[in-house]
Amino acid sequence: MHPTKRTIAAAALSLALPVAAAAQTTDKGSPYEGIDVSTEALVGELDGFASRFAEVNGIRMHYVTGGEGPPVIMMPGWPQTWWAFNKIMPDLAEDHTVIAVDIRGMGETDKPEGGYDKKTMAADIHALIGELGYDAVHLVGHDIGSQVAYAFAANYPEATTSVSFLDVSAQPQSTRDMRLVPSAPLTGEFRQDFFLWWFAFNQVHDMPEELIEGRAHIYQNWFWDSLLYNQDALSERDRAVYAAAYNTRDGIRGGNGWYQAYPTDLDDQLTYPDKLEVPSLGIGGLGNVLLVEFLQGRFVNPRLEHLPEAGHYVAEEAPEEVTASLRAFLASVEAE
Repeated sequence: MHPTKRTIAAAALSLALPVAAAAQTTDKGSPYEGIDVSTEALVGELDGFASRFAEVNGIRMHYVTGGEGPPVIMMPGWPQTWWAFNKIMPDLAEDHTVIAVDIRGMGETDKPEGGYDKKTMAADIHALIGELGYDAVHLVGHDIGSQVAYAFAANYPEATTSVSFLDVSAQPQSTRDMRLVPSAPLTGEFRQDFFLWWFAFNQVHDMPEELIEGRAHIYQNWFWDSLLYNQDALSERDRAVYAAAYNTRDGIRGGNGWYQAYPTDLDDQLTYPDKLEVPSLGIGGLGNVLLVEFLQGRFVNPRLEHLPEAGHYVAEEAPEEVTASLRAFLASVEAE
């Protein structure tokens, strides 16, 4: 090669290297460095509660429990963990045994390759209550946890003392007809758009892990910004807890498994009774319209309450109201 050409080539290479290195730097870094999100630290903030594990239905399930009295199983949703109920657990534990679980695929519970249909996940919970020595329990679900609660009530009505849904019930059959293109251009305000775009994104295999691993906080920030009416309801510590839970490939895959099982869930629903007679309560915030529609269609005489000042995460945004409603409802069921 001519010396001049070699010089030009070397110069071009030296200019290209920094650009290539910069292109490979895709991790924006966690804003939560130094925050202790360990289960030990979290449980230590809840007097009288302890972290436990149980082998149920072929998986190792994590749960946090405390209190005495009739058992209440609490099941959170995406993208959270048992910690979603931390503001209401202590008050409920005054007269109930509270059992907040990491459902299959979540937190410290196993994340197997399959079993994310809600009927199987309900079987996980049924096995758990048997392991704990209970015949029947109150169920409280939020988001994906609500979908598991509905499947549990449908498959194990004799084991369901009552079932309560926080802002979400289960997926209606109309989910099969969801649009990929909104009916009008999005405004950027979720309260106006209510466009569930992530239902499709979370169905995709493998690619979300590549995009989100190590950067879960970026993905989650959209949901906190859009679905919380009160941004202060989730502290920096809370956000760090949830980012850590979904920052790994397994954590992302486990959570997305709940969405990828929707076709099976909808098929299973067609085999359930038209209306369930178990006592039911719905506490709605952002999703109140859909919650009311589902409960009125699937349950006999559901009790319905609306918290118009709360967004999707009602247990964090309105803990006092949610706790009061749950305690009144559970007491009325137990008095019958």
